[in-house]
Amino acid sequence: MRLASVSFLVLATAGAARAEDPPPAPVPAEVRALKGCWRGVGDVMGKAVEITLAARPVALGTMLTVDADSRAKADPKDRYAAHLVFGGRGAPPQDGQPTGVSGFWSDSFGGDFTAVGQGAAQPSGFDIAYAYPDASFVNRWRRDGDRLTWTIVAKSGAKEAPFARYDLARSACPA
Repeated sequence: MRLASVSFLVLATAGAARAEDPPPAPVPAEVRALKGCWRGVGDVMGKAVEITLAARPVALGTMLTVDADSRAKADPKDRYAAHLVFGGRGAPPQDGQPTGVSGFWSDSFGGDFTAVGQGAAQPSGFDIAYAYPDASFVNRWRRDGDRLTWTIVAKSGAKEAPFARYDLARSACPA
């Protein structure tokens, strides 16, 4: 009987604690606009590449993942893949539109090169920066209808150096 009473108390308390958790920060509309598939071309440190993106909501819609796959045009065996996770961050401002973005970067270089990022929604897109020991890599995502531009610059202090740029168009997702 005592065990049943303690078990009930633990379950009741756990439910009350969950009921008091604040709701998650919503994913900004500028991030949600990536949902779907994209195909395009780009340049990574002077190397011409072809790229595809697939973006979808996950975790009950509180996050958005982007899977990027690219290959060098000159050598199809020269491949790269990244799995990005984006979520809302912070309380929405007065107008109620969320602007803070949090993120996680993982890619085909493995676990030693993962990074957590923070950023904010911008007109027609969002910016997010990932801190690495040698530089902060600032990702700028801009959408204009069914066109998407994704640029990455390496920022050290006030200096920025181009790292990658992709120009994509919305495409049909594979079945």
